[in-house]
Amino acid sequence: MRNRKGFTLVEIMIVVAIIALLAAIAIPNLLRARLAANESAAIAALKTIASASHTFRAANPAYPTALGDLFDNLTPPYIDSVLASGTKQGYVFDLDGLGTSGDSGFEATATPATIGTTGNRGFFVDTSGVIRFTADGSAPTADTTDVLE
Repeated sequence: MRNRKGFTLVEIMIVVAIIALLAAIAIPNLLRARLAANESAAIAALKTIASASHTFRAANPAYPTALGDLFDNLTPPYIDSVLASGTKQGYVFDLDGLGTSGDSGFEATATPATIGTTGNRGFFVDTSGVIRFTADGSAPTADTTDVLE
C-alpha cells in the first residue's frame, strides 16, 4: 500500500468547480442587494437635502441654490461633506434654487453615476417634499408621475 500525500488533480478540479458554481449563484444576488442599498441611500440623502433646505430657509431669506450652501462656512453644517461634494454611494446629487436667489423654492435630483451598475432609478424632490422617480435612471422633474409612497 502506497502512502498518499496531497490531493489528486481530479479532487482539486471538483472543489474549484463547486466554488465557481457557488460564486455564480451568489454574485448576482450581492450586486442586486448593493444596487438596492444605493437607491435607498439616495432616497435618504434626498430627504436629508429637503429637510436641510427647509431648515436653511428658516434661518435665511431664501432657499439654498447649491449643495455647497448647506455645507460651506457653516458651523454646524446642514449636510455632511460627502453629500456636499455632489456624489455619494454611487449617485450624483444636484440642488438648484428656484426664482431669484432661491426665493421660490428648490429642486434636488439624484441620478446613478453609472446606470445599471450603481443604480437603476433617478430621484427628485422639491419644496413640497414629495420624492419622484424615473425607472430609466434619468433625472426626474416635478412633472414626473411616479411618486414614492
